[in-house]
Amino acid sequence: MNHPAPPWALLAELTHACPLHCGYCSNPLELTRRSHELTASQWGSVFDQAAELGVLHTHLSGGEPLLRGDLEEITRAAAEAGLYTQLVTSGEGLSAQRLDALIDAGLHSVQLSVQHADPATSDELAGRRSFDAKRGAARLIKERGLPFGLNVVLHRHNLDAVNELIELAVTWQADRIELANTQFYGWGLLNRAALMPTRPQLAAAIESVERRRTQLDGVLDITWVVPDYFSGTPKPCMGGWGSISLTVTPDGTTLPCPAAATLPALNTPNVADHSLRWIWEQSAAFNVYRGTDWMPSPCRTCDRRTEDFGGCRCQAHALTGDAARTDPACSLSPDHAALVAHTQVSEAPPIIPRRPGTRRGESAW
Repeated sequence: MNHPAPPWALLAELTHACPLHCGYCSNPLELTRRSHELTASQWGSVFDQAAELGVLHTHLSGGEPLLRGDLEEITRAAAEAGLYTQLVTSGEGLSAQRLDALIDAGLHSVQLSVQHADPATSDELAGRRSFDAKRGAARLIKERGLPFGLNVVLHRHNLDAVNELIELAVTWQADRIELANTQFYGWGLLNRAALMPTRPQLAAAIESVERRRTQLDGVLDITWVVPDYFSGTPKPCMGGWGSISLTVTPDGTTLPCPAAATLPALNTPNVADHSLRWIWEQSAAFNVYRGTDWMPSPCRTCDRRTEDFGGCRCQAHALTGDAARTDPACSLSPDHAALVAHTQVSEAPPIIPRRPGTRRGESAW
């Protein structure tokens, strides 16, 4: 077996608990209970192993990581392992005292989510009043001089506000804004018909992004994550399956990408049972779709096979039931017509909000 190149990034999903109820959430429909989460000591071991493996950067994410009372201890463990630490947060619970404690523990940067530039609409999409907390969090982050990014998940209900969202990033003095078109996994897949944008919406949004990039060159970094349901070319699967990053979920399950838990036959390993190096280099889950040997036609002979890697395995499974098929986002896929049908939405149904509690009435929190 050829050893893969080391990963450079680790997504540390510290908890699935979250105060918001976003209907586009890509976390699993069945969430990990708080009692099953890794302890701070266990996360420390994960970070040490990640650094030894070659990881440079960790996203401290969730759910909402600020709901972990031991987040400062976890952050310190990551920083002491030599990792660059970024907090990925909704801003709920980010007080001055909490942020200062995290900075003292070794926090390097913050990515803050926002649902819309209009406060009332943002609150509605988030499922609770939260915009004021986000605005306050942005102020605290800038006052402390941390690198600061805004993250917006785009869909039918906020795509028309791309220009206003970019202006919000300027007003809040963000260094970058990531405009990420919805990826249809978890609750996002459940709500696909409600979230699917129209082609005119996308065209207008792309025009706004290109215009504002020119206007704000050197002021704001604008990242646009392509909506591959509409592009005809699939997005690369995390830069290639098991190529540049790995995800550790709240209970220690380790995945080649955040959505891979949706693949039923993957037999995902856990850091409680195996070292991170063994998982990355030797586990079947991380090797099954590496490289190009696994590819079916038309991927196997396609000139783009080392660029898009056959597309997203989780999307292929979601749309066809078979993770090994060509991603239907590709115009050459035999299943492409089925994907196109999902984009032809006229009247969108209401969004089903993500709610806690999924196991026989037991709270996931």
